[in-house]
Amino acid sequence: MSGIELAAWSFPILLVLIFIRVPIGLSMLLCGLVGSWAVYGNIDPILSQLKQVTYSTFSSYSLSVIPLFLLMGQFAALGGLSQALFKAAEAWIGHRKGGVAMAAVGACAGFGAICGSSLATAATMGQVALPELKRAGYSGALSTACLAAGGTLGILIPPSVILVIYAILTEQNIAKLFLAAFVPGILAAIGYMVVIAIYVRVKPDSAGFMPPMPMKERWAATAKVWPVLVIFVAVVGGIYTGLFTPTEGAAVGAFGTGLAAWFSGGLTRKTLMGAILGTAVATGMIFMIVLGAGLYNTFLALSQLPQEMAQMVVQAGLSPWMVLFLIVLVYLVFGCVMDSLSMILLTIPIFFPIVSALDFGLPPEEFAIWFGILVLIVVEVGLITPPVGMNLFVINSLAKEIPISQTFLGVMPFVASDLVRVFILALFPSITLFVLRL
Repeated sequence: MSGIELAAWSFPILLVLIFIRVPIGLSMLLCGLVGSWAVYGNIDPILSQLKQVTYSTFSSYSLSVIPLFLLMGQFAALGGLSQALFKAAEAWIGHRKGGVAMAAVGACAGFGAICGSSLATAATMGQVALPELKRAGYSGALSTACLAAGGTLGILIPPSVILVIYAILTEQNIAKLFLAAFVPGILAAIGYMVVIAIYVRVKPDSAGFMPPMPMKERWAATAKVWPVLVIFVAVVGGIYTGLFTPTEGAAVGAFGTGLAAWFSGGLTRKTLMGAILGTAVATGMIFMIVLGAGLYNTFLALSQLPQEMAQMVVQAGLSPWMVLFLIVLVYLVFGCVMDSLSMILLTIPIFFPIVSALDFGLPPEEFAIWFGILVLIVVEVGLITPPVGMNLFVINSLAKEIPISQTFLGVMPFVASDLVRVFILALFPSITLFVLRL
């Protein structure tokens, strides 16, 4: 059997392993090792490759940004910053029709600016906002759906762990990717709020009413979010002015959120150990997936499958936009059964060489950044797509009294909003690249 045939067979085998609940990092690791052994026909190169890939992966300076961003999110939760963001947003728009749900989305966007994880954003904001939504008379479907969708802003609004991984895989500038993600991230938050506004008018019983807050209380609630603004400006401003690298910026952000948590009384010796342990567990999971993907992608490179597929697509004469549409479709299907990080690590080494060989009328660097943001958005859709959208289960675990079927129904308008946004950003690349060019 040729290397290309081995690589082609490895995909269904990998999916079967995932379906029978073998951890995806281990699944990719096994497929990569067995596939490489089949190509080499000898175990010695495999053992040497395992040692080399493991060392090069875990000693990567670029990957050190991941635990720092995760720690930043842990400290932000301990410092009560999530609650302060929600209360500030609720103070200004909570009295409007659907306002509390919109405030939850706005708070998710703010928390996403200091937390690079979608699941962490969804879980943290869910604990803060679900009781308030219930108290305000919002339906279970709308409450859980808006928080699941809002949680996706954690990976779309910089800093983003997924964008860091994409930048490493495609050898792009992390800071430029962060900058390009701002406009799509803001559009996502606005789109979700529009969905909520339409939802509560189509189904008036799904939202309750809150009396408007006095102006003095509004400003008092707003004043409590100053640590978020200071940390965000320090981290993002420092990166874009060249004061420090993204990794150094993550360290500054973790230190700043740690100070904020300490001053607020949320960071103690006991909670510090909990935050470090939570960061270590999440980092270990991510790094295991990265290692498995590294070995699997090494096997694919040995098989020459990515190069052959790129050549086949070029020779087939398909238009670049048709190829892009098919890739987006694959991501939407994968999103129903896989988590976002696994999708990125598994597909980018295959898809990026294919689309890079096509002409979309953009310079190579701009194309790589635009394609990365598109992929990020489609991966984000997978987080809220039934039946295996991870954010849906995270939120539903916090609201056990609400049937998961209600959450599935409630999230569909948000998925539709995401698909419309993907279409617009694909059709008009200048929207994504506007800030970068400016």
